[in-house]
Amino acid sequence: MTAYSTAVRALHLVTNAAWFGGSLMGAVGLNPASREGDTAKERSEIADAGWTKWGPVQGAAIGLHLLSGLAIVADNRRRTLTHPPTTAAVVLKTTLTGAALAASGAAYLQGAKLGEAAEQAELNPHARRQAQELSQRMRWLQWATPVTTGGLLVLDAYLGEQQRGVAGLLDRPTSLLRRK
Repeated sequence: MTAYSTAVRALHLVTNAAWFGGSLMGAVGLNPASREGDTAKERSEIADAGWTKWGPVQGAAIGLHLLSGLAIVADNRRRTLTHPPTTAAVVLKTTLTGAALAASGAAYLQGAKLGEAAEQAELNPHARRQAQELSQRMRWLQWATPVTTGGLLVLDAYLGEQQRGVAGLLDRPTSLLRRK
């Protein structure tokens, strides 16, 4: 394995970790914390402030994750095409990446709509109903990104295990097996 391959794989894992960790922090920490505001407008502003600060980092992580993923597939093109377990994992990983992108995009768009509706909810009954509907949708949608990006981390572990030698750190040495 070359230094280039190692650097690209590290970038791929670190950017996925940022994507996963940021979305998980939002679902577990930021979104529930924003409910501490006194008014719908205040709650919306709290969530919006956090996501606005995190958004550029998340966007860069996603972009670099996609680019490094393409570089990894190009670097491993022979293995990807000729080793059926790798081919299946890469197809699944590509599908899961698409789902993570869709979930992230949908959460971003729904969150923006929710923020607008929440700000108007105090004065407009229609906006209040819309905010309630969007809030219910966001309850499950906010978990879609950490679930899908977590799945990507699991697939990366699987693909890494495919490349290691027969004996791992916790495996018993073969010389001990022959003595018995």
